[in-house]
Amino acid sequence: MYILLDIDGVMVPTKSWQLPVLLDDGFPEFSQRAVKVLRMILTNKCTVVLTTSHKSRFTLDEWRLIFSRRGIHLPHLQTLVENNGFVNRREEVLNWLKSNSVIDNFIILDDDTSLNDLPSNMKRHLVLTKTMIGLAEQHMDEIREKLKYTILT
Repeated sequence: MYILLDIDGVMVPTKSWQLPVLLDDGFPEFSQRAVKVLRMILTNKCTVVLTTSHKSRFTLDEWRLIFSRRGIHLPHLQTLVENNGFVNRREEVLNWLKSNSVIDNFIILDDDTSLNDLPSNMKRHLVLTKTMIGLAEQHMDEIREKLKYTILT
């Protein structure tokens, strides 16, 4: 299974009046609520695909270290390709899903509202977070329902 994961607005709530706390690696601290939820859904069979605009800022090994320092072990990690064409997140995700022949075994954790325009067969895999809250326990019922669908198909 694939987890298409954004960072800002998902793992790091974005509050315009508050600067995020940077850790020693120069990257923002993740919300403990988001870490808890992500750890609850990760399995050894999951591949996390970073969709964040920061995706090209670090190598995969550096990303693994960033996540590890925040309490998340990611043995299977990928990123979307660098967005040189300045397309929106919806197009980036669609392009990745098509080029990787991913049909049903994925979930999208993101706050980007352009994803609301995904085709319905793909949008049913979307958990849209609120930018200022990020991923939280309140998303678990929705995630479980989407994962149940993903596992059954």
